[in-house]
Amino acid sequence: MNPATQLPIHGVFCASATPVTENGAPDHAAFATHCKALIEEGCDGVALLGTTGEANSFSLGQRQELLESVIAAGLDPKRLLPGTSQTNVQDSVTLVKHAVQAGVKACVVLPPFYYKGVSDKGLFRFYAELIEGVGSNDLRIILYHIPPIAQIGISIELTARLREAFPGVIVGVKDSSGKLESMQAYAQAFENFSVLAGADPLMLPLLRSGGAGCITSSSNLIGQHLRVVFDNWFDPAQSEKVEAAQERVNAWRDLSNAYVQLPTVKAMLARRRNHAGWTRVRPPLVELNADEIATVWGKMEALEAAENA
Repeated sequence: MNPATQLPIHGVFCASATPVTENGAPDHAAFATHCKALIEEGCDGVALLGTTGEANSFSLGQRQELLESVIAAGLDPKRLLPGTSQTNVQDSVTLVKHAVQAGVKACVVLPPFYYKGVSDKGLFRFYAELIEGVGSNDLRIILYHIPPIAQIGISIELTARLREAFPGVIVGVKDSSGKLESMQAYAQAFENFSVLAGADPLMLPLLRSGGAGCITSSSNLIGQHLRVVFDNWFDPAQSEKVEAAQERVNAWRDLSNAYVQLPTVKAMLARRRNHAGWTRVRPPLVELNADEIATVWGKMEALEAAENA
């Protein structure tokens, strides 16, 4: 039996990109098509409106409407892990309450990231006011630890205090520190707690250290390979299969970082979904230029050819 499946939230979750229309609004139809394809390709669910989803480039209303539209299009809300954070408590309460009422599996919640160097005491107050403001027994929170971007981290001590104060609410952490030792520390510190890797190459070693799976940007493109790793990592008889899948994961991850990651992922999705609109990003990000897109597409073709050989 896969021990990761005993944890509250486990598996391969895509940190989905968000397609936008020419006027910069989320493209609901293209997004729903993408989410359905992700499930078919092997993802357990979709972590929409996170970093890769450009969440903080959209209004509260746009974020709520995107969640509603993808559920209306047929996605099971229990497969969804929306990002629901803002830099203030009240807007965060608005987003989290809306998501909980929609029936999502859990909410991925960044710390308030504008003020730097804040204390665990202050971060505890933010999360406590959020949880109390939502006031729902159905609320489940995955903490979002991404110090390279937010510059504000989630400590083991803060996590322990929140879990003690709000039993059953804080069910996991997405660790996008890029450091395996950070992920392992969470896994070792808590029982019945889902530690999800934010980097595709680290899911396998994290699973071996008690992790629960991943929420990653490259799974917009390689859910099928991550699925093989997750389903077979614990079985010594499948070690060659797992290592081969991991090599593919690493190759695609490297390509997604050929330029600035998010515009590159979206350029890759334009080819994969045969929809040029996928190349668009919201300010302050900038799209890849035509030569960069051609380079990325050529490398995608080479990777696909190698997999089919």
